[in-house]
Amino acid sequence: MTSLKEICCGLPLNPLPENRGRRKGIPHAPVRTPNLTAQEKKLALRNALRYFPPEIQKKLVLEFAEELRLYGHIYMYRFFPDIEMRAYPIKDYPCKTKSAAAIMLMIMNNLDPSVAQFPQELVTYGGNGQVFSNWAQFWLVMQYLSEMTEEQTLVMYSGHPLGLFPSHRYAPRLIITNGMVIPNYSTRDEYEKMFALGVTMYGQMTAGSYCYIGPQGIVHGTVLTVLNAGRRYLKAEDLSGKVFVTSGLGGMSGAQAKAAVIAGCVGIIAEVDEAALLKRYKQGWLMEISNNLDHCIARLRYDLTPHLTLGTFSSTHLFKFYSRDARKNKIALSLGYHGNVVDLWERLVYELDTTGELLVDLGSDQTSCHNPFSGGYYPVQLGFEEAKQLLSTNPGKFRTMVQESLRRHVAAINRLADKGMFFWDYGNAFLLEAQRAGADVEKKGGNKTEFRYPSYVQHIMGDIFSLGFGPFRWVCTSGDPQDLSTTDSIAMSVLEDSIRRGVSTSVKQQYHDNIRWIREAGRHSLVVGSQARILYSDQRGRVSIAVAINRAISEGRIKVCLFPPDMSPGNSFSLLTDMAVQNFVGDAFRGATWVALHNGGGVGWGEVINGGFGLVLDGSTEAEERAKMMLSWDVSNGVARRCWSGNDYAYETICQAMKENVMLKVTLPQKVADEDILEQALQS
Repeated sequence: MTSLKEICCGLPLNPLPENRGRRKGIPHAPVRTPNLTAQEKKLALRNALRYFPPEIQKKLVLEFAEELRLYGHIYMYRFFPDIEMRAYPIKDYPCKTKSAAAIMLMIMNNLDPSVAQFPQELVTYGGNGQVFSNWAQFWLVMQYLSEMTEEQTLVMYSGHPLGLFPSHRYAPRLIITNGMVIPNYSTRDEYEKMFALGVTMYGQMTAGSYCYIGPQGIVHGTVLTVLNAGRRYLKAEDLSGKVFVTSGLGGMSGAQAKAAVIAGCVGIIAEVDEAALLKRYKQGWLMEISNNLDHCIARLRYDLTPHLTLGTFSSTHLFKFYSRDARKNKIALSLGYHGNVVDLWERLVYELDTTGELLVDLGSDQTSCHNPFSGGYYPVQLGFEEAKQLLSTNPGKFRTMVQESLRRHVAAINRLADKGMFFWDYGNAFLLEAQRAGADVEKKGGNKTEFRYPSYVQHIMGDIFSLGFGPFRWVCTSGDPQDLSTTDSIAMSVLEDSIRRGVSTSVKQQYHDNIRWIREAGRHSLVVGSQARILYSDQRGRVSIAVAINRAISEGRIKVCLFPPDMSPGNSFSLLTDMAVQNFVGDAFRGATWVALHNGGGVGWGEVINGGFGLVLDGSTEAEERAKMMLSWDVSNGVARRCWSGNDYAYETICQAMKENVMLKVTLPQKVADEDILEQALQS
């Protein structure tokens, strides 16, 4: 077993580790089909061999060629480290700076098998969200970080460590860019080729920026989305007895099960991959699992008729509440259905047609539709294993079947929505890919970026974002659960104090939602991997919580704490990426420990740009000043942008921020007082 000290000594070349290839018993990424020419295959091998001295290249090139042929990418399985991959306490890392140790902790957390979707392929979530492109890069990065001082910055180019460069103690210790491809070439097909060549990488939002905190990272956002969807579209503050149907339990989508229960509703989540389903069940994120649609429907309707098609599942917990109608009895429930979500949606349509009963109130989707033709979405016409085989042998036919499945998927949703179900897109490009497949998702009279169903970003959470609220996370780098409990108490105290001092009604509601969330989070054992927490907060809340935690570190109540990057999007809703790039640049010179800029985010390659930061709090006065400056900028930049776009909440929020800080001066938009003058001008 390799030690942390050995991990930091650079590539193990003398002797070479044994090549054990792909490990059995763990999930693996789908085979990629980059369709390289003979010359491009040579280039991919040449690029991979750049990490190794000539005397071992002849030995390595054969296995690299085999990986490229079998898997469509050179992962360098020989160099998969023989270590228990997890977030170790920060004091265990052999580093010269706390910042470097914190980054190492987060890298290993992203690759922890209990966290990562495909750990041996360095994929954290989303089917293709890479931490690195290959294992040579992992070894080199860990070596650089162990050697780095406060006078150096590590520069990362799409997974490749360009090197340590001289800087200064106030500069970021790490700068990451992923997928910065010229727009003309930022297409899905070009990406597959460039990734196979080893020259770029898709880092999702939090995989390639080393800041994923497990599915908890999206649980809170999903809870708020479900709660606010209920408020806005069902006119319901209490969601008990309401049914939420969705899909995906692999990476971030695994959050949906916990979110449904915390929100108080009945959640049925479909997942085609049995390994992913069982992983969430064993982690306690699913209360029940079933591969039987009759059972799923029975949980929504009073039905004592036994259905015993259990497949490979144990019945120990499967029918724990079987004879009770979870919907009628208002039982908060998370039920994982092992099967294709299209079958589930079509069964709900069948129940509607035969009984007249609408059994679902809310619906969404979290398949990895940003990557639909490479394993992010599996067609309903085939079983999971059969579909994976087709993907590797006939990707063209696989694509055709995915698009046919998407059309069926949308047709069922449309039928239920017409009868009163509310459906939304969760930012995974589901509606975009459905539109490309020819499904009926267009909004009548809308432009090409508008669909008949709303986006959670714009329509459900948009006003909340305009108030300055957004995801705000921290990691207790000691690994001590008591430290996390202490920070939970600090955060709740800060929010409660803000309410007492007076906030607007809309802000007050969000603070109450977050206080409720922190209490529920502690009860629901949401930690997977690092000791981390997430909540949504505005500028005042973020700064106050960061300052309070930093002072608690100074007082010895907790150890070092890390605020991993919050990735701010410039996305397909606006088509403009200035905000994300400005966040990346502005955070860098306001004291960030590291900054990241990504092509793709959670929406897909070429569809979005995300920028964000990470900050280490060590209890020092300097850390407090950095937190105040950077968090204020990070929020104000986004709110000012939404203000200029015409959002009234953002206008009010940024005006209040300017009153509180005389150094802040934002250009405010003037409204067109008389809309008729626009039409008159065009007719003249």
